[in-house]
Amino acid sequence: MTAKRANNSKSTRRRDQDDETDVKRLVDDFKRGNQRAFTELVRRYRPQVISLAYKMTADYDEASDVAQNVFLKMAHNIWRYDPGKKFYTWLYRITVNASIDHMRKIQRHRHEPLEQIFNVPESRLNDPDYNFYRRQLRHHVSRASLKLTDKQRTAFVLRDVEGCRVTDVSRMMDMPEATVRWYLHRARAQIRKELLKRCPHILTTMGLH
Repeated sequence: MTAKRANNSKSTRRRDQDDETDVKRLVDDFKRGNQRAFTELVRRYRPQVISLAYKMTADYDEASDVAQNVFLKMAHNIWRYDPGKKFYTWLYRITVNASIDHMRKIQRHRHEPLEQIFNVPESRLNDPDYNFYRRQLRHHVSRASLKLTDKQRTAFVLRDVEGCRVTDVSRMMDMPEATVRWYLHRARAQIRKELLKRCPHILTTMGLH
């Protein structure tokens, strides 16, 4: 690692630490009844919450409803937050659970296409033919994901779509890392099995078979 990269890495860590310290100050203020602190927390985390909820529900209106419920739950349960842990991990867990509850309530088990299930070569991102097949593949992945269980889908969204570390996913799902990896393995295997049945020609064309 060059000196420049090392300095950038240290700078990023400091920013993250500063942000986390600021968030915990807002949480403390809100616990003391400061409504402005609550408003600021919502402003900071609403985009992330809606993004995750959308990936779970595949519908922007439903994601907005989930987000509203998430922040109500946050307000009612803020006293349960452990300041020794990252705030976003706690909030993401609430979002995941709220999304699952919402999907069960409306009896709809759809899922946002898992765009990061395959690593896409940077050299092919601007290839029209390749992108055409990618769009088709996303459709098939979305259909295949209907067969995932709630826990498989949750692990997949957090790890492969959101890019969270397995360590963080285990905290959000309140289960050991080994269990998370097992759900990820099952989910990926299930989706690939479905893709091989539904669109083997696309996988072959894209060099993913």
